[in-house]
Amino acid sequence: MTRWRPLPDALPREARHLVGQLRTLKDRTGLSLAELARRTAYSKSSWQRYLSGAKQPPRGAVQALCRVAGADQARLLALWDLADQTWPHGAAVPAEPAGPAADTAAPPTDAEYRRWRAAALVSFAVIVVLLAGLLWVLPARSG
Repeated sequence: MTRWRPLPDALPREARHLVGQLRTLKDRTGLSLAELARRTAYSKSSWQRYLSGAKQPPRGAVQALCRVAGADQARLLALWDLADQTWPHGAAVPAEPAGPAADTAAPPTDAEYRRWRAAALVSFAVIVVLLAGLLWVLPARSG
């Protein structure tokens, strides 16, 4: 069982509850942070930030931990939804003394992914419309 540091006082109650449940799941797996990182798409330092309450875990990280731990995703994702509404967005929650160096290649957040996906879909739609217009105009010119 890992000996966890207290969560930051600035962390809202819903976020505290989520992080507490994630800590319990991580402990239940018996995995170290490095082993957890190897089994998921999230680095050791990212897991350290999520489990210390310094940074909100992405929805995908919660799903990955549930898969590794064999836990019910629906319950934890409902907690994530509640925590997401109250988590201090835009600024990191000040944590206790800093752990390992920050990971610069952290996976994208859900909001970043949604923005990227929306931009990709719009770009694809524009290309389709342009190609359809081009195909409609070309036969008219050749005849």
